[in-house]
Amino acid sequence: MLTSDVYEQYVNNASFLWVLRSVVIEQSHYEASDLFELEQRIDAQLDGLMVSLDIGWQACEEALKLQEPGEVFTAMMIAMRSHEICKIQKAVEIGLENELALPGLISAMGWLPGEITTPWTERFLNGKDMKHKYLGLATCSVRRQDPGEVLTNILRRDDCRQHEKLYARALRLVGELRRQDCMPAINAAMHDDNEIISFWANWSAVLLGQRASVKNLEPLVFKAGPCQELAIQLAFRVLPIEQAREWVSRLSEDESQIQAVIKATGVLGDPHAVNWLISKMQNPLLAKLAGESFSLITGIDLEKHNLQIDVPDNAPPVEDIDDDNIELDQDENLPFPDVAKVEAIWRNHGQNFIIGRRYFMGRPVTPEILKEKLVGGTQRQCHAAAMELALNESNVQLPNTRARILAL
Repeated sequence: MLTSDVYEQYVNNASFLWVLRSVVIEQSHYEASDLFELEQRIDAQLDGLMVSLDIGWQACEEALKLQEPGEVFTAMMIAMRSHEICKIQKAVEIGLENELALPGLISAMGWLPGEITTPWTERFLNGKDMKHKYLGLATCSVRRQDPGEVLTNILRRDDCRQHEKLYARALRLVGELRRQDCMPAINAAMHDDNEIISFWANWSAVLLGQRASVKNLEPLVFKAGPCQELAIQLAFRVLPIEQAREWVSRLSEDESQIQAVIKATGVLGDPHAVNWLISKMQNPLLAKLAGESFSLITGIDLEKHNLQIDVPDNAPPVEDIDDDNIELDQDENLPFPDVAKVEAIWRNHGQNFIIGRRYFMGRPVTPEILKEKLVGGTQRQCHAAAMELALNESNVQLPNTRARILAL
């Protein structure tokens, strides 16, 4: 019989691996096969905990005291698989108590089979507690599951609209699911005084085909903050080329926004910016990010074409981190470009690109290239392809490229 120490290790392993997964799904070096392998390792730890449910749950319950997202994920997975209401209530209570732990709770609801989660999702959505409603909506969001009339009712109710997180998630879900019937609620929220609310309303409006609403995102594109990255990822896929260039030009006037400018040029995909990106590769603080945008436009993979160099002497130092801290910078795993080689390959291939046309991974933006990269690209390329695809095909939901991979 396995000892309690073994079950504690299962909990620690599953929780750590989930946190690792939550980091790498945003990174440039993970592909679907890497993510699938990691998820199989998580499943193995969870299966170990189910060998003896009583001892496994004791280990989960002890870990819940930490109120960490990984531990909440593990406990919720075991609780839901046990089908025991008291265990589920305990995991939900802890997960909703701490804002930082909530992603683990939502992730578990997305990870589990639908036959287990659907009854609970409905229960959360129809409950009186606003936090429970939020968990239900967030579950629908990660599963791309349409809650039907419940979503409409939440958008109409004053008490729900006064709950910022719930209201914002409802507005976001409208765009993810392409719920055209909810457009009146979106229009009503587009100029809300609350920045988060107005952002998600305009974000969804664009996804529902109201491309003129992208102009309402302009202040957020130019303002460092929680919405800037999302605003950039949407706006520069929708704006006409000339207007997008004008926004980039104005954004570049603020030296503190240089990273945002580099990202925007990659999202826009206009080869007009490639020589400027190459010039930014001279700066070790910007080189890797500029290389990524270069590849997004041209499709030229720096590592596959041997266009990278070892970490240069003048590169910013990598800070010492504890073993338990696995947070990564956004460009941690990007290669340093070999500027001379990049310049040479662009001289040879640049004439194949038309200035003023949008490109994605070296090809004009078409459903074919987007679907190809959606399944065969790195995580960041998948995220970009999903957004492009949703904007190009009005009848498809926004693919959730952060969801669990069920099969390869």
